[in-house]
Amino acid sequence: MRILVLFAVSIFARLAAPIGAQAGDVAELEILGFSEGGSVFAFEEYGVQDGSGFPYANRYYINTADDSFLKSTPVKVRLDDENATLEAARLQARQKGEAIIKQGELAANRGITAGFNPVTELSADPFRMVVNPRPIFFPVDDPLEFRLDEIGLNNTEGCESQGEINGFRLLRIEAKAGGKTELLHEDKAIPKSRGCPNGYRIGAVQTFSLQGLSAYAVLIAVRQYGFEGPDYRWIAVTGRL
Repeated sequence: MRILVLFAVSIFARLAAPIGAQAGDVAELEILGFSEGGSVFAFEEYGVQDGSGFPYANRYYINTADDSFLKSTPVKVRLDDENATLEAARLQARQKGEAIIKQGELAANRGITAGFNPVTELSADPFRMVVNPRPIFFPVDDPLEFRLDEIGLNNTEGCESQGEINGFRLLRIEAKAGGKTELLHEDKAIPKSRGCPNGYRIGAVQTFSLQGLSAYAVLIAVRQYGFEGPDYRWIAVTGRL
């Protein structure tokens, strides 16, 4: 009888464990690529919302010259139906994006993922990434180094109940002797589109080159409180070289 009871308890614990787990909603990142010439960078984030179970897909198209969104973007799709598929949401986002830049052009100019740290990576520095911009050995390019600092902005309206609220500052540091430090972005306030962010981490660096290195995008994961755990969404800071 004791063995049967222990067996039953073990089975119950295994069945109950997933119910108590808190997964949150970590958006998948899909780097779409650059336009021909590198003037535009595009990426997609997609997933299923925790709590509602609604699938979503968002596409971002960014002018690399001034780090601004193209007209009529971002493209955001959410299917408010628990039975809708993630594939359907992604297809709608892709169809809308075709009117901005053709998928084929982005795929033909995807660039190089010079660095990548998913949110599950525990051993990497979330606030610093140094990469060889192109897979050429011995390297012909100077390393690209990016550093991220979080900036406390707890006075953000509408976020009073969301714990510590942070913006961010992103720097590019030249590795060569006497190299300069360039401020790429610094939040003075949190844009409403970003919600109530608690933290950030550098997730990837994508580079683009023609005759030489000419553009880059730094992908940054944004952490927020979610319904079932922390949620992560993606933003990008772009530039020309």
